[in-house]
Amino acid sequence: MDQNSVEPADPTLSRRVTWALRRAEIAVQAVKEQGLRPLGMAVAHYSLLMSVHVDPGLTGAELARRLGVTPQAVASLVARLEQRGHLERRPHPRHGHVQELHLTDAGRAALRSADRVITEIEQRITQELGDDSTRLVALLERVIDAVPDGRARDPGMSADR
Repeated sequence: MDQNSVEPADPTLSRRVTWALRRAEIAVQAVKEQGLRPLGMAVAHYSLLMSVHVDPGLTGAELARRLGVTPQAVASLVARLEQRGHLERRPHPRHGHVQELHLTDAGRAALRSADRVITEIEQRITQELGDDSTRLVALLERVIDAVPDGRARDPGMSADR
């Protein structure tokens, strides 16, 4: 082999679990973005609204950790959703300088609309998977448990509060 040629990648690399998870995530993310677009919402908006719905009173720093994004990204998104009337900031009862995030009535309505879209997508996936969908969820939970700090980004977890 001449020194300018590149060794081909191992063909089994494309069969790795993490690569399959990533490809599935990208495919689902694209369908969600497409479905939410007519509502004027992105998946990031939905994720943030869902996180605040599941655990009202989150701070921006907590949201950033849970969503796996920078605090600056959360601050920008929170400002946008606050301008739309979907979120409101309230002072923390014990720490006056800390702001908690809560959904407004408009935010709950936007989340319900978006969740109908996401539920439809999920139903298409589970219909395709049939009985395997329950097994897939169980396997994904095992993946989360197998990865150190994997639960730290789970919007439903509140152990760090």
